[in-house]
Amino acid sequence: MDILQTLIDFFTGYGYLAVFLVLLACGFGVPIPEDITLVAGGIISGLGYTNVHTMFAVGMAGVLVGDGVMFGLGRIYGHKVLRLKLVAKILTEERFQQVQEKFAKYGNWVLFVARFLPGLRSPIFLTAGMTRRVSFWRFLLMDGFAALISVPVWVYLGYFGAYNRDWLMTMVHRGQSGLMILIAVLAVGLGVFFWKKRRAREAATTDPVHK
Repeated sequence: MDILQTLIDFFTGYGYLAVFLVLLACGFGVPIPEDITLVAGGIISGLGYTNVHTMFAVGMAGVLVGDGVMFGLGRIYGHKVLRLKLVAKILTEERFQQVQEKFAKYGNWVLFVARFLPGLRSPIFLTAGMTRRVSFWRFLLMDGFAALISVPVWVYLGYFGAYNRDWLMTMVHRGQSGLMILIAVLAVGLGVFFWKKRRAREAATTDPVHK
């Protein structure tokens, strides 16, 4: 709750620019909760300091620019980007291996799921850029589609709960749990999809007709 109030006070004084910059920092791996940042932006809109629809647009811009910078750094500099101390802290060798395994298992769909995985979001986007397995526009499409789910949920939740913090925090916790359930369902669905796809491919290669 303390971080929420701190963000509200900061955003009240500096408005849209403050929200954008904090979201940018979130994209760079700074340990500030992105969901709480967006909720705080929605709250100041609910209190009348900003327009909620503009705040939604600022929120989208903040998360996409932050994610895009991470992807771009990896794509432009490749493995050389790991020489930067900040990047080395975000993308440790252990995390790099975890991300590689996820790409091998789920393919480019990892970019969609990454938006809901705070600890792995930046490492996944950096790795996607480094490996050059996906174009920038495909990355932006998948990340943007995920952001269209998460960003409005938090911004408008903050807006409607600006004057009822107890209700708001209850809904925030429910929203966090709901998004995690959604990701779990998506992960299982993708796992089943790729398993069936692999089985079909194996069956095709062993079918006498194809020999």
